[in-house]
Amino acid sequence: TALPINIDELLRGQIVEWERLEFKKGWNPEEIIHTICAFANDINNWGGGYLIIGIEEDRGQPIFPPIGISSYKIDEIQKELVNLSYRLRPNYHPVVAPIIFQEKMILLIWCPGGQTRPYQAPDTLGKSAIYSYFIRRNSTTIKAQTKDVHRLHELANQVPFDDRICHQA
Repeated sequence: TALPINIDELLRGQIVEWERLEFKKGWNPEEIIHTICAFANDINNWGGGYLIIGIEEDRGQPIFPPIGISSYKIDEIQKELVNLSYRLRPNYHPVVAPIIFQEKMILLIWCPGGQTRPYQAPDTLGKSAIYSYFIRRNSTTIKAQTKDVHRLHELANQVPFDDRICHQA
């Protein structure tokens, strides 16, 4: 699936607000599943968000040139992402694209707002983990509090028409 955005404009913050971007120097599955869950819940109806792995950040701003990730590691991450997607309740699968940017390989994970929200993610990746709702507040992924959970359930019935998938197409 092609990404609906120009990578250069995305990384320079010209198209998408910084609150919808998350930069990760490396792979941390526990943090990443929480952020994917938060973007999928899309509590502000922003259209989800983008996780970029292989770019370090300082106070929310990307540091260039990117650190990048090896192609071997990208393949491992993509396989692990499939398993992580099945850990979300209900299942949610983001769009994943390995991209060469400034001669380095990075991994872009696009998480549009989900159609079957609200989503829950395990607090930890252990066996008997407790599940929680995660949302974005400004540029931070946090656990949803009671009021936020009620809002997520209200939003579940109000997916904007343009964001709905036509399964009959």
